[in-house]
Amino acid sequence: MRTVTIVGASLAGLYAARELRAQGYDGRLVVVGAEPHPPYDRPPLSKDFLTGRADEHQLALTDAEETADLDAEWLLGVHARGLDTRARTVLLEDGRTLATDGLVIATGATARRLPGAPPDVHTLRTLDDARTLRTRLTEGPQRVVVIGGGFIGAETAASCAALGHDVTVLEAAPLPLLPQLGPEMAAVCATLHRRGGVGLRTGIGVTRIGRTGSATAVELADGHTLTADIVIAGIGAVPNTAWLTGSTLVLDDGVLCDDGCVTALPQVVAVGDVARAGGVRAEHWTSATEQPRVAVTNLLAGRTLATPRPVPYFWSDQYGSRIQFAGRYRAGDTVRVTEGGLSDDGPGDGGFLARYERDGIPVAVLAVDRPRPFARARRALGRAVETVTT
Repeated sequence: MRTVTIVGASLAGLYAARELRAQGYDGRLVVVGAEPHPPYDRPPLSKDFLTGRADEHQLALTDAEETADLDAEWLLGVHARGLDTRARTVLLEDGRTLATDGLVIATGATARRLPGAPPDVHTLRTLDDARTLRTRLTEGPQRVVVIGGGFIGAETAASCAALGHDVTVLEAAPLPLLPQLGPEMAAVCATLHRRGGVGLRTGIGVTRIGRTGSATAVELADGHTLTADIVIAGIGAVPNTAWLTGSTLVLDDGVLCDDGCVTALPQVVAVGDVARAGGVRAEHWTSATEQPRVAVTNLLAGRTLATPRPVPYFWSDQYGSRIQFAGRYRAGDTVRVTEGGLSDDGPGDGGFLARYERDGIPVAVLAVDRPRPFARARRALGRAVETVTT
């Protein structure tokens, strides 16, 4: 391959560039990024950056020395608008056309917006989003309503509470994190909101958001209305695949690819939040850092050689506690606390470790504030999964 193009200049795109050079590719490398910023780390946006404990330079994922070593052409602040798979060209929004022999799709995802919501309802996905919200949060104590109790919603709510704001979280499901943790452990983790002084309302949807004087009215399905100074929507993300419409690639909640991140075209691979690899699209930091190694190996080989099945892993920092989870939960799994304990008010002092089993086989592990035991349990789970699948 003479030219490889990476579309997407965030975490997964940067890791793909590193892997290409590490695996011996010495040809032309072009990285296209829709944002004007060099690659930066997104997880701190809802935590340390929002609270002012981290500045923008601390978010940087690379430095001048590494950028020079990668010897790539960085086209930042430019959207890709199309892909001609027959001509093997990437079409850019500014009118340029990039001919390429290999393509890594790493365009990530965009925050899902509430239908009909006013434009001043915040989302938190990009550095620019975080800049805007951080500025608003410095304007004195305010009433904040966070719609969505998932990872972004919960982390943002915790940061707002730490800054002294009056915060309410609205979650349409019976419990936050219910699909990821199951009812027992989701209920335990939900107590962190109350401990952090945040109101949590579950099982209720939002019907309308409108202005009421200088404030915002959030109307609920049960007839109640919450008045807020700041409204933040954390209701998930949509994979950035619109630019691929009309290409021959299969799009179905992401770019469809095999277990090795290879699409129907061997010269095109997908990684990170936009990739639906082996039928699964995982919006986690670990996927964005682990998939590029496999994808690049297969891209350079021209066929799928590597198809690892890593154990899914995610973490979330909320109200001073770290939640860590590895594995795959499914309804009906048995869960038991094996270290630490629970109180009537949630996690006990020192946190806890819980293990999930299915038909007597370990399938997942959860920890709150038990990082070392969790690391050991995660490694053991990985070995168990390898034994079952080999």
